[in-house]
Amino acid sequence: MTIVFTICSINYLAQARTLGDSLQATNPDIKFFIGLVDILEGVSFDEAYLPKYPMIEIDKIGIEGFQEMADRYDITELNTAVKPFYFTYFFKNYPEAENVIYFDPDIIIFKPLTGLLHSLKSHPAVLTPHINTPINDRLKPNELDHLNTGIYNLGFGAFARSEKGLEYIKWWEEKLRYECYIDLCTGLFTDQNWMNFLPVFVPEMLIERNPGYNAAYWNLHERSFSFVDGSFIVNEKYPLIFFHYSGYDPAKPDVLSKYQDRFELSQREDLTELFEIYKNNLLKNGNSYYRKFPCYYIKPVHVKRYQRVRKWLKKPFQYAIEQLETI
Repeated sequence: MTIVFTICSINYLAQARTLGDSLQATNPDIKFFIGLVDILEGVSFDEAYLPKYPMIEIDKIGIEGFQEMADRYDITELNTAVKPFYFTYFFKNYPEAENVIYFDPDIIIFKPLTGLLHSLKSHPAVLTPHINTPINDRLKPNELDHLNTGIYNLGFGAFARSEKGLEYIKWWEEKLRYECYIDLCTGLFTDQNWMNFLPVFVPEMLIERNPGYNAAYWNLHERSFSFVDGSFIVNEKYPLIFFHYSGYDPAKPDVLSKYQDRFELSQREDLTELFEIYKNNLLKNGNSYYRKFPCYYIKPVHVKRYQRVRKWLKKPFQYAIEQLETI
């Protein structure tokens, strides 16, 4: 048995539903769960927007000292800090689960995960690097950004049930309990930099370099897409397994991702259909509807810190000048 889960708050349920629908269409035998970093008590959904996938609220999975974590982190940090705890929850409560796989909610799965499941038979974990090849420009993101934010993208991570894998997850839990900040000056970017240790501590793990895995704005310099015989193909050779639409907003359909400045969507005709599919699915699954729900765990001071850090990451020098001008 294989379990796939995602993590989000209510305002991202359109993305989670879209992910679940794509998984159900391509991998009907895999169980899908939504880890909800929010509170459902007192929340009433219109019938058309009742998610059909089981939602497991974060305060129900038994994280010791969870309220302190919720008080410590902003919503992005909290959503990432609880990731290893959900891995532990599923391995513990579903003893028949051989594999537990995480996908960010802003992902669509286009093919059966046959190759991934085969890899998990001989490897305790599988990760994908942000990039497989060098970047030959000064645009964002580049290699320095990936050094700051992690070699591997934690929008995807897969673990097989193994002693070494479970030991690593337990270590990861304790790191994220206190050190899951967005704080580049101290070497932290949510959960991602801690995963740089996985190939060191668990050398049997697999770094999956197949360009059909975790295609996203950060690796578009090395990947092109085509539609052949009813399927999307990467680099004219590899089936597209899953695409990660990080930073995409259907309210701004011409913007590929708010986190990059390398490509305009209008320049990449090979991406037109991929993004049209995603936009239509988000609208169908209630993106504007769910956005109205504030997250229970958002604190005003954390929102301000989140906005400050995001601005710094996007335009650090401009932001620094703006701050000096206010002194």
